[in-house]
Amino acid sequence: MPLTVEIDPHSGFCGGVTRAIEKAESLLAARPGMHLYSLGAIVHNEAELERLSAKGLVTIGRDEFDAMGDSSGKTLLIRAHGEPPATYAEAASKSFEIADCTCPVVLRLQERIREAWARLRENGGQLLIFGKIGHAEVLGLLGQTDGGAVIVENGEMLEELIGNGGIDLGRPAEFFSQTTKSSEEYAALCAGLRSRMAAFRGMTPEEFDASGLLRVHDSICAQVSSRHERLRAFAAAHDVILFVSGRSSSNGKVLYDLCRSVNARTCHISSPDGIRPEWFRDGDRVGVCGATSTPKWLLERVADAVKFATVPANS
Repeated sequence: MPLTVEIDPHSGFCGGVTRAIEKAESLLAARPGMHLYSLGAIVHNEAELERLSAKGLVTIGRDEFDAMGDSSGKTLLIRAHGEPPATYAEAASKSFEIADCTCPVVLRLQERIREAWARLRENGGQLLIFGKIGHAEVLGLLGQTDGGAVIVENGEMLEELIGNGGIDLGRPAEFFSQTTKSSEEYAALCAGLRSRMAAFRGMTPEEFDASGLLRVHDSICAQVSSRHERLRAFAAAHDVILFVSGRSSSNGKVLYDLCRSVNARTCHISSPDGIRPEWFRDGDRVGVCGATSTPKWLLERVADAVKFATVPANS
């Protein structure tokens, strides 16, 4: 029996990435030959970056940006991940025109963190962010607190921070999450911190919740959160899953791990070239899905390649 293939209808760019890419394409089309610089990769997908580079988008790193002098006549694109206030100040000092493509969800989160930071400075509290250290969005969020927030990557790090005093169980706290993280992992971290803080004060869980000493904020993007449940169902409904994403995609790692937890025959690839015939058996139902940074056109190319894959004779 031949292989059958289906593309997950919910995979592909999230709204924030779509908005940023459309803005870049619109600017480049309206002003041929313009100097449009993206501070960091506009999307964590190598194939899409190559496509946009061919249209004239120039990706620069932080060191290149810092080294640039007067940039009158040049445009700096702020990608969906957002940036700290210091970046905007530096761009203005260099006379860049700014095309701000920060995702509205991230923009609102930055505002909420600034407001929380102002509150916490008054009561001696601490602000925690569940996220990946060094991730572009997290750096932008950290910048809203002048670097004063504490970043927590996982449960192990939470315990380490409590142990070394990086998190003070005796102080009030507010907890936020990077918008693209796992809601289940975030919930587990919040529950762990709540338990430790309550025990430190000798309170029952009910007494502690009533105290207001820990404030947990729902800051994970609803589009990302709903995608997790849908992706679980998609992975379970197929024999083989081809998960397509760039190697540097943080969201891609989270979603790949999710698929893998549901379907052991989940394979991670970045392009059709990564497909291996030995992954398939005669008559397999193959599901193709990807990260919020994976373009639809790439998912379609992978699906087309599967249709022509040769299944080993002994499968």
